[in-house]
Amino acid sequence: MQLEFIKNIQFTELLKCEGRLREFNFRKVHSFPEGLFTVDVCDDRGNRLMFKLVRENGFWKIQSDVNLPAWVLEKEQALANVADAV
Repeated sequence: MQLEFIKNIQFTELLKCEGRLREFNFRKVHSFPEGLFTVDVCDDRGNRLMFKLVRENGFWKIQSDVNLPAWVLEKEQALANVADAV
């Protein structure tokens, strides 16, 4: 019997947004061949904002079903740099 072990990758990165540190939680999804991270962060009210960071044509892009605040969208390049480091 052969078992396949797939390592689960989760980590947190602190980024400064609107003058304060925000904790972005990353989780790598292995079933997506090019690259996919699910990311979540809390807003000022404590609500969890969830979105995907998808690698398309060599670049990381934010994908979301809801409208994200501008401070998240402004950090797209910083989030891409974090994803490339993994």
